[in-house]
Amino acid sequence: MISQSREHSLLQAIAEDPSRKVFIPQGRSYLANPPGMTFWQAVSSWAFTLDHKRIGVMYLCGVMSAFLLGGIFAGAVRLELWNGTPGLFHDNVQQAQDFYNQMFTLHGAVMTFLFIIPSIPAALGNIFLPMMLGAKDVAFPRMNLASFHLWCIGAVFFLITLLTSGLDTGWTFYTPYSTSTQTSVIFATMGVFILGFSSIFTGLNFVVTVNTMRPKGMTWFKMPLFMWGIYSTAIIQVLATPVLAITLVLLMCERLMGIGIFDPALGGDPVLYQHFFWFYSHPAVYIMILPGMAIISEVIPVHSRKHIFGYTFIAYSSVAIALLGFLVWGHHMFTSTESKLAAVIFSALTFTVSIPSAIKVFNWLTTMYKGSIHLTTPMCYALAFIVQFTIGGLTGLFLGTLATDIHLHDTYFVVAHFHYVMMGSTLIAFLAGLFHWWPKMFGKMYSELWGRIACLLVFIGFNTTFFPQFILGTRGMPRRYAAYKPEFQFLHQLSTSGYVILGVGFSLAAAVLIYSLFRGKKAPDNPWGAATLEWKCCSPPTTANFEIQPWVGSPYVYDDFVYDPDEGGYVEVLPDLHRSGKTADAPAAPVTH
Repeated sequence: MISQSREHSLLQAIAEDPSRKVFIPQGRSYLANPPGMTFWQAVSSWAFTLDHKRIGVMYLCGVMSAFLLGGIFAGAVRLELWNGTPGLFHDNVQQAQDFYNQMFTLHGAVMTFLFIIPSIPAALGNIFLPMMLGAKDVAFPRMNLASFHLWCIGAVFFLITLLTSGLDTGWTFYTPYSTSTQTSVIFATMGVFILGFSSIFTGLNFVVTVNTMRPKGMTWFKMPLFMWGIYSTAIIQVLATPVLAITLVLLMCERLMGIGIFDPALGGDPVLYQHFFWFYSHPAVYIMILPGMAIISEVIPVHSRKHIFGYTFIAYSSVAIALLGFLVWGHHMFTSTESKLAAVIFSALTFTVSIPSAIKVFNWLTTMYKGSIHLTTPMCYALAFIVQFTIGGLTGLFLGTLATDIHLHDTYFVVAHFHYVMMGSTLIAFLAGLFHWWPKMFGKMYSELWGRIACLLVFIGFNTTFFPQFILGTRGMPRRYAAYKPEFQFLHQLSTSGYVILGVGFSLAAAVLIYSLFRGKKAPDNPWGAATLEWKCCSPPTTANFEIQPWVGSPYVYDDFVYDPDEGGYVEVLPDLHRSGKTADAPAAPVTH
């Protein structure tokens, strides 16, 4: 943590010698088009851009639209459950039950494949990974654009699913039901298949970018932890996603051509589908949560004004989670005729995943200890993440234990646990990152007061929605049922009330950010005093990112950054070259590409 005397000496230094303040040249924003461009030329300049930041912004708009759509489906599910008897949207009971099945299926599929998986890597990762390297772009800009176009095509297939006969299989597409239902399984699985290629392209691009484009002076253990998280995620994307793609192709072959692969009536084995599906989908859980953890590892030290504690352990824990994630898929099938020996092995392996996760939580808490914590909006989201990820992680122990999992399997306990990890953690981390980097992305500051109020509403709404579902699950309320016994009504209505609060919180957060685009104050280049390279260019960046190559230093040492009232943000102060005897040409290792 930087001391007051250090801050005073830095301010005095730049007052006596303004040249010691690191100069950040300004330029035309990557968001602006050249003068004289027609409307369609402007549209084309975005749709076919190779600029990683524009691609990231388009991803951001796309995934947030998917989040809105998935949230509407969730609302339909919660409202249908208000009375305990289906019929809010349809008078006919069978139609009401079919409607409920379709709503929870589409909610899960849209949220998982169109929002959570691509949200952080494709949106925030695309924008900030090259900038953290001091680079102009990713290794393969055209592949990056192709990845976004594939995401759009996959989203179109989901829209076709909505406009035809819907989908009612659950987001897991379990066979043999998915090969016999009359809903649009082919369109939905084709959409997921294409989205998988988009994910592979993004992961491959990031692996090559980190391996080949790190600047001179940035060794593996001088990389920002966000890059470690994105790199580990990219490895999972490249290795695991093809398994899902092949599985879905087999499912489509069985459905269209009657080839017996998974359907027992055709000589297939439905448990084989579960093995294939979860071999991808459990690592996919870490595709979702690892980037969220990576964001928290950036937000906490910056807003605590203190060096990250246990950098090496956090970096290794990201890789450990990525590798262990491939070994635990069997814990989803404790009740699916798995052998006792296999169940014991998968249970033991599941517990090992908790070790690197606990290491991260311990290091985040220790980083905050005796830090100068600034309760900014991103920091509030980071604190909410720690609380909810801890609850989600601890409740996962009950599902990893054979004896308790038998009781809790397919109950609302699983629903609550899944949402605490995926939504309460990944989504909250995504919002932490969004608020943290918003000034850099768009060059505008938002209202801190309303941002914090929105965060509080999201936290209250989320816990009111999902914590009662733990109790429902322990009392035996099965998931995916459109009706329930009267004794469950209070907790279901409490959960639905939480959904309303949560919706208000998300709407307010969106309003705060959108309002800032039109009426927000101009953001300084470094409003938080962060030391990673993306903060060493102007806000918003130019197309080239850096007009002058930035110096590579430690990403978590804040001793040379001080708040400058004239700038309205933090500035970096160079060492006194005359006293240190160094020349102005080489105060530190220059960045080269």
